[in-house]
Amino acid sequence: MAKHTTLYQHGTLALLVPGLLTGTITMADLLKHGDTGIGTGDGLDGELIILDGKPYQVDHSGKVNVVPKSFTLPFANSHFARYAPLAELENVDQDELDKQMLSLSRAANTFFSVEVKGTFANIKTRAVEKSTPPYDTLAKTAENQSIFTRDQIGGTLLGYYSPQLFDGAAVAGFHEHFLSDDHSFGGHVLGFHLVKGEVTYQLFDTLEQHLPVNNKAYMAHDFSKDDILGSIHKAE
Repeated sequence: MAKHTTLYQHGTLALLVPGLLTGTITMADLLKHGDTGIGTGDGLDGELIILDGKPYQVDHSGKVNVVPKSFTLPFANSHFARYAPLAELENVDQDELDKQMLSLSRAANTFFSVEVKGTFANIKTRAVEKSTPPYDTLAKTAENQSIFTRDQIGGTLLGYYSPQLFDGAAVAGFHEHFLSDDHSFGGHVLGFHLVKGEVTYQLFDTLEQHLPVNNKAYMAHDFSKDDILGSIHKAE
């Protein structure tokens, strides 16, 4: 039976910082824990968004691909969707939308997911080009990214909010990806203006944190030498 109050997370953003970018979970295994989610591929191969059980990747060229179940990821979130209405909003920028979602949800100290379906203007997204071993750091790898923009487009914004208490395991605050209704555009969200949209949310009381213990590089790495928070906030 699906656990609608559980957020599943494979890996941490912290492990990406020193360049532990190897895919350590397959899409098939990730989908066992949710029909909705976001993540990135092996070597930071694009930006992933899972909607209604279908995994889409926005690659470095901007193309939207449906990835196979063998596709691997070093970091991902997933959950079984059961969203509840939060608000209908219009004419708000990303920062204002995030503030309103946080205020209306009254959930600053726990994890929750948001889904916004509507019309977006001046939306800017990004996707990183896949790198190959030996991997560079997150900050260096993330420099090789493509930026995509649309003046106005309809689509779905899917995001997760992580409380300050868990900064490092995830990025504190909102982490949002986007996919257009026509599947022609998407990626990791850098900014937008919401023309009009229906905002829903889903509250979690449980974080199921899964770590890649079978990955030798991860198990042997000394994270005390890494600027984890600085690197995460710079890359995000």
